[in-house]
Amino acid sequence: MSIQILQYEFLGPIKLQEWGPPMEKVVYLIMSRQKDSFNIIYAGDCEQTFDEGFFTTHSSFKCWTDNSGSEKSLYVAILPMFESGNEERKKISDLIIARYHPACNLEIKYNVKPEYKIRPKPDSQNISAKTPCPCCGSEMRVDRVLENTTIIRCVECGLSDTKLNS
Repeated sequence: MSIQILQYEFLGPIKLQEWGPPMEKVVYLIMSRQKDSFNIIYAGDCEQTFDEGFFTTHSSFKCWTDNSGSEKSLYVAILPMFESGNEERKKISDLIIARYHPACNLEIKYNVKPEYKIRPKPDSQNISAKTPCPCCGSEMRVDRVLENTTIIRCVECGLSDTKLNS
């Protein structure tokens, strides 16, 4: 069984009581089950553990049981990331926290930086300034100047864009 959270495929969810070690380089979600739906109540990551009480001795365990109603309603879903570093796993758990706002994550991070880069916008007054193509990064040049707009086209891939004339 698996569950998709954001674009990641997590294994589970399985009852927390049925989980057993070992666990190595994973992002995990603690979920509460209500009828046919699961609610994420905690997101975290783990480098490695062989401790059978990893979850039951966790500092947020009381919050998990309070939010689910009982320990029997707790489930865990795991995203194995065998080749990952701490930062990569932390980044994914932070994205999940920012999107789903789990009740038991005390360090809520709403201002997580996106995975994409924002390119600086060229001066709109000067269309002839080099404009990078959003598709391939090559230079875009003026193709046609109309009454209120200027059409620019990429010299490599042919993508076109329209700029308003001021």
